[in-house]
Amino acid sequence: MNIERLNESVKGRRKYDSPARREQAEATRRQIAEAARRTFIDHGWAGTRVRDVAAEAGVSEATVFAIHGNKAGLARSLLDTIDAGADVPRLMSDLKAAEGDPAAQLAAWVTFDRRLFERGYDLIVMMREAQRSEPDIDAAYQEGRRRGREGQSRMFSSWPADVLREGVSPERASDIFASLCNVDVYRVLTEERGWTPDQVEQWWREALTALLLR
Repeated sequence: MNIERLNESVKGRRKYDSPARREQAEATRRQIAEAARRTFIDHGWAGTRVRDVAAEAGVSEATVFAIHGNKAGLARSLLDTIDAGADVPRLMSDLKAAEGDPAAQLAAWVTFDRRLFERGYDLIVMMREAQRSEPDIDAAYQEGRRRGREGQSRMFSSWPADVLREGVSPERASDIFASLCNVDVYRVLTEERGWTPDQVEQWWREALTALLLR
């Protein structure tokens, strides 16, 4: 086989193998992420080691390190899954569709938080443990909270002046929202009081409407 034919053969194999390799790599990444979630939730941040995640995923420690870097990298990847599960683009679309209807926009944000906590409140609780000792995780966690606060403030500020109750500024409205619609309230109501996610969402809508809107 001459050099030209050899090169063409190698290129052909690369093109053929590349999609399979990418698919396998993505499957391994998902496998590790799922194992990390189970391990972190079962053992907490301090009680989890990379070797535990590797064993749970059925891969080597070297594979975990190659994909995520370290334990903090695993946690950051799980933060991404929380955002993906809550579907931020859907929130943006719902808020856009409800422009001019403050009650509908408020409901859209409540529904988003319900999705966020329903899919990821156990991870959020774990992240709060991790952020105490991991500056990178703390920075990522605080950045997510900052974006949420700013987004809510923009929403409240976009409403006509006579929409919010007297004495409630956009900043105060955001504070009230955060004090009521948060992961701790969600956990108490669903785990300790036996509420369904639907009941929590409905109560949040009713309570925030009464507290914030004229």
